[in-house]
Amino acid sequence: MTAPTNPSFDIAHLGHVEMLTDRYDESLDFFTRVYGLKLSYDDGTSAYLRAWDDYEYHTLKLTRADTTGVGHIGYRAASPEALTRRVAAIEASGYTTHGWHDDDPGHGRAFRFEDPFGHLFEIYYDTRRAEPDTADAPVLKNTASAFTGAAPRRIDHLNLLADDVAEFRRFMETCLGARVTEYIELDNGRIGGCWFTINNKTYDLACTEEHGKGHGRLHHVTYATDQREDILRAADIFLQNGVHIETGPHKHAIQGTFFLYVWEPAGNRVELANAGARLILAPDWEPVRWTEAERKRGQAWGLKTIETFHSHGTPPAE
Repeated sequence: MTAPTNPSFDIAHLGHVEMLTDRYDESLDFFTRVYGLKLSYDDGTSAYLRAWDDYEYHTLKLTRADTTGVGHIGYRAASPEALTRRVAAIEASGYTTHGWHDDDPGHGRAFRFEDPFGHLFEIYYDTRRAEPDTADAPVLKNTASAFTGAAPRRIDHLNLLADDVAEFRRFMETCLGARVTEYIELDNGRIGGCWFTINNKTYDLACTEEHGKGHGRLHHVTYATDQREDILRAADIFLQNGVHIETGPHKHAIQGTFFLYVWEPAGNRVELANAGARLILAPDWEPVRWTEAERKRGQAWGLKTIETFHSHGTPPAE
């Protein structure tokens, strides 16, 4: 009998990502007018944004800063009791903790902690639902709001950079009860990348090896579309608006997602992706191993991974 590979399920889903920008007005225009996110609130320092079918008040917090990158990553717990269990596990783990915070308009108090590479995380349970105004109210009453622009449906995942992916894996398994669905093993034995899930999605967070000598950096944030054709339409929207298209549309070998990567005005990488109907339903899922030779072949249909995909992260490294 095989053992379950996910011991927790205390975390419900990825809740939100805080993205830093040193070109606030241009970034906000991109995410609302071009990318198609909805604005819940803007206090001049941070804008709280969501996709048209995100149920929470925000899934992207865009914050004015003198740099770029990720401010923090928020996960919603499955229940108040699950939040208590996770906090106890984190406090016992030895990882850096920052305690409770209660200063976000989108959710209740959150417990903050840090991975060994400078990325700040928080978990919370009490949350605020999306509140579309009249102009944004959906005709279809079973969706959260109307849609415009490239119109991604929901937040999907993010990718962080770390010097030691194996150590980041221990952090995710210990603090969030996550499991690995796929990973890259390099010829030298190092783990080049890991894809994590805390529910039945194929993944909600990826970590890949840092090649730019940076610290606490962001690789990209991703929103999901209903279908591949939405991404093809988005490529034309980005082209029309002068957005830098880095790579795609194409299909990843790892996880099989159809993808398109662009840089928003401040230089943060943003992806649109469609995973099809893939779910991880097996409780005893065996992580898929990819070798260095397999990864050097490129993406699923032969597109070679461009150099900036390995070197570019935010904030820029010296």
